[in-house]
Amino acid sequence: MNIANFPYYIGCPSWSENAWRQSLYPQDARPNDLLALYAQVFNAVEGNTTFYARPKDITVERWAHVLPAHFRFTAKFPRDISHGGDLREHLSAAQDFLKLLAPLGDRIQPLWLQLPATFTPHRLGELATFLDALEGQALAVEVRNMGFFDKGEGERVLNRLLLERGVERICLDSRPLFSCVSTDPAVLHAQSKKPKVPVCPAALTRFPQVRFIGRPELEANQPFIEQWAVKVAGWIEEGRTPYVFLHTPDNIRAPDLARRFHRHLMTLLPGLSDLPTLERGPEVEQLGLL
Repeated sequence: MNIANFPYYIGCPSWSENAWRQSLYPQDARPNDLLALYAQVFNAVEGNTTFYARPKDITVERWAHVLPAHFRFTAKFPRDISHGGDLREHLSAAQDFLKLLAPLGDRIQPLWLQLPATFTPHRLGELATFLDALEGQALAVEVRNMGFFDKGEGERVLNRLLLERGVERICLDSRPLFSCVSTDPAVLHAQSKKPKVPVCPAALTRFPQVRFIGRPELEANQPFIEQWAVKVAGWIEEGRTPYVFLHTPDNIRAPDLARRFHRHLMTLLPGLSDLPTLERGPEVEQLGLL
C-alpha cells in the first residue's frame, strides 16, 4: 500500500529538525529539501510554525510546489488570533491567514484553533461566531480549560457546538509525558509547557485528531501506543480517517515514535504497509532539484 493510499494520516510536530539527519534525513540534506523529504515518509505534519509566525508568500508557494496532493498540513491559526482576546475581533486576520495559505489548496486541512486555558465555557459564543464566519473551511479545535473536561454543561455545549458545525475536537494525550520522572531539561521544559488535561478521544466528524506527547524512552510509551492503536484501528474500521501526530519532549525521537505507533497499527490492520524509508546517497542530489 502506497502512503498516498493510507487509511489515516500520521506525522510529527514539524519537519525541520536538524537532529533528524541522524535518523530520518540524509546527513547532507539541504534545509530547503527537508519538507519534500519528510513528505516521502509521512503524509501529514502539524503546522506548529504558523502559530508563532506567519510564513512569507514565497514560503507558502515553495510548500505548495513540493508537497504531494495527498499530504495534509494542519496549520495552526497564529497565536495573535487564538490567544489575542475576543475571537470575534480577529475574524479579518483569520480570513487573511486563509488567503495566505490558499496556494496549498486541499492540503491545508484541517486548520487548527488551539485555545488557551483562559478560554472558558463562558466564551463559547465567541467560538460559535468565529466558526460560523469560516463555514466551509475544515477546522479542528483544541481546548485546555478544565471546564471542558468535567463531563458537565461546558463540555456538553462545546461538543454539541462543534458537532453541529462539523468541526473536530482535538484530543491531546500528555499522560506519557507526565508519567515521566526525570531531571532531563527537555522533559522538564515540556512538562512546564504542555497541558495536563484528561484524555477525551472525540470523534465528532470523519476526521478524529490525536496529539500524543510521548516520553523520551520509546519503550516506555508502548502501553499508551497500544491503547491508541486499538482506538485508531476502530475509527478506521468505522470509515473514519484519523490524524495522529506523535511528539517526544524535544521531538528528536518523534519520527521513531511515529514508526513505532504505525508498526503496531499494522498488526491490527492487515494489508497496511510500513512507512517508507528514505534512500541515502546519490538520490539526495536528485531530490535537491525540487
